[in-house]
Amino acid sequence: MNINHIALNVHNLETAKDFFCKYCGGSANSGYHNPRTGLHSYFIDFPDGGARLELMHWDDMPNDTPNKPIVQTSAANLDHSVGYTHLSISVGSKEAVDELTARLVADGYKHISGPRTTGEGYYESCILLAEGEELELTI
Repeated sequence: MNINHIALNVHNLETAKDFFCKYCGGSANSGYHNPRTGLHSYFIDFPDGGARLELMHWDDMPNDTPNKPIVQTSAANLDHSVGYTHLSISVGSKEAVDELTARLVADGYKHISGPRTTGEGYYESCILLAEGEELELTI
């Protein structure tokens, strides 16, 4: 077995799609809308294959609160609630982790940890996406 795709509900579907295409080399399908259910979505495919990412927005999503409260502000202040924790993207090398981290910080994304080698031996850096989801960049 393998993971086919992971879905992420977002408030701003276009911003999320543009992020994963611009920074992670993804390509999006033309999008989907089901007027009966109110679902709008994109599937993002990545150059090296593997699992896809489905970005979803629902017409009836509340606009005033994100999916998950933004409480993670540093590696020392982790949100350990049940549910989605982070998405990890493999970028291929330590240099690529360093370069993409610097690019994201320069573009205004919040940097919360790394680049560093973890106790499990991963070389990683973590940033927060526009709606507060944690994105881990690793080799």
